[in-house]
Amino acid sequence: MSRVVVLTGATSGIGRAAAREFAGRGDRLILAARSPATLADVRDECVAAGVEALAVPTDVTDDGALDALAAAALDRFGHIDVWVHSAATMAYGRFTDLPPRVFDQVVRTDLLGAANSARVALRHFARHGGGTLILIGSVLGHVTAPYMSAYVASKWGLRGLVRALQQEARDTPGVRVSLVTPGSVDTPVYQQAANYLGRLGRPPLPIATPQRVARAVVACADRPRREVSVGRINLLMRAGFTALPTVYDLLVGPLMRWGGLTGQAVEPHDGTVFTPNPTGEAVRGGWLPRLPRLPGASRLPWGDGG
Repeated sequence: MSRVVVLTGATSGIGRAAAREFAGRGDRLILAARSPATLADVRDECVAAGVEALAVPTDVTDDGALDALAAAALDRFGHIDVWVHSAATMAYGRFTDLPPRVFDQVVRTDLLGAANSARVALRHFARHGGGTLILIGSVLGHVTAPYMSAYVASKWGLRGLVRALQQEARDTPGVRVSLVTPGSVDTPVYQQAANYLGRLGRPPLPIATPQRVARAVVACADRPRREVSVGRINLLMRAGFTALPTVYDLLVGPLMRWGGLTGQAVEPHDGTVFTPNPTGEAVRGGWLPRLPRLPGASRLPWGDGG
C-alpha cells in the first residue's frame, strides 16, 4: 500500500532525488520548496512516474508555513505517514566576516526550520497513531570545519534535537524519528551557498551521489533507524575528531582549503539564503562525472541520471 509522504526541500539535491525515489516506489507525495516553478516541474516528474503528487510552495522559515503544508496534505490525502525534512542552505566565510543576517538565516532554515517541521509532523503522528519523521543532517553535525560556522552550528544543533526527539518518542507508540547523515554529496548546494570567503566552495572527496542518500532516506521510511551515515569516510572523520582533536584541528584547515574550496574567485553574495535561484536547482551539482545509461536502467521519466 502506498504511503503519504511530505517532503521539504524537494526542488534540488537530496530532496529532489528523494522525491524521485519515493515516486518510483509508488508513494503519494506532498512536495514543498520555495520556488513554485521548479516545484511544479518536480511534481510533473512524479506524476509522470504514475503517482499522485501535490506541490505546495513553502518557505520553512515563514510563520505558519509548515502548518499550512500539513493542512494541504491532510486535505488532499487525509493523513501523513512519513515526513522528510531536507530543506537547507549554506554559507561560506570566516565567522567574523559572515554578515549576522546571513548567519542567522542559515540557522533559521537549517535548524529552526527542521524543528518546526518536526513539531508539526510529531503532533500529527501523535494524534493519528504514528508515523516516521526523517531529518537530513550532515557529517558536519559530528565534526567541524572552518569557514562554515553557520551550517556546522545548525547541524550540531539538529543532531542534538533529533536525539531528544528520539528519547521523547519512546513515550508515543508508533512514532519513529530518524537522522540521515551524509558526507560530501554531488548537489548544487555548494554553488548556491552564500559566499563571503572569496573562493567557491565544493564537496571534498569522496563524494556520494544524491541518489545514494535518497535511497537511505527511503530505507529509513521502510525500516526506521536512529541514524544512517552515508559516506565512506564519515566514521573515520568522527573517530579522528574525537580521539585526536589536536591532530584533527591541525589538518582540517589545510584540507578544507585544498579539498573543500575551488580556485574560482567569487564576489561576496547571499546565494540562496534568502531567495531561491530556480535556474540553479537540480538533482546533481556536477561535481561527479555522469555515467552512460546502462541497458535495463530505470525507465522512469528521469532515467538513471540526475
